[in-house]
Amino acid sequence: MTTPETPVLREMRWWDIDPVLELEKDLFPEDAWSRGMFWSELAHSRGPDATRRYVVAEQGGRIVGYAGLASAGTASDSDSAAGADVQTIAVARDHWGTGLGATLLTELLRAATAFECAEVMLECRIDNIRAQKLYERFGFEAIGFRRGYYQPGNVDALVMRLTTAPDSDSAAGSPSVRGTEING
Repeated sequence: MTTPETPVLREMRWWDIDPVLELEKDLFPEDAWSRGMFWSELAHSRGPDATRRYVVAEQGGRIVGYAGLASAGTASDSDSAAGADVQTIAVARDHWGTGLGATLLTELLRAATAFECAEVMLECRIDNIRAQKLYERFGFEAIGFRRGYYQPGNVDALVMRLTTAPDSDSAAGSPSVRGTEING
């Protein structure tokens, strides 16, 4: 008997957009991101001035999950601390409950640390209890609501924040995440 291979995380590239869009439309049929939105995000994910980190989880040549983070500001800005927003996390339905969502979130939090973010923010649907439990396990706390954030349907978003105390030898803190929806 063989064991199924574990999904492998890697940087999202332009050639991943079509399979990611298929998964996006399956998981978020009413408010799926467009091809242009993914292209725009990936345009800011490479090079010395990169402010984004997007990854895919691949298993057997199939994309089974993806996630993205955007950072803003820099740790050296005196007016404001650097923050990050979780833009998206998605897991294929047949991988729900496998821990892949936690693996993707862990990678985004690593990226937030690399971007020297002091906090990470996100929004998730008020009715997505699975996502909320995942975020709470990672230390995110609810800080407010955005009324009617998800359209259509006028569904409220729960705003959550993760704040990390700086290490004694590091200026990096906790990141902030925005606009995150998790399925899985």
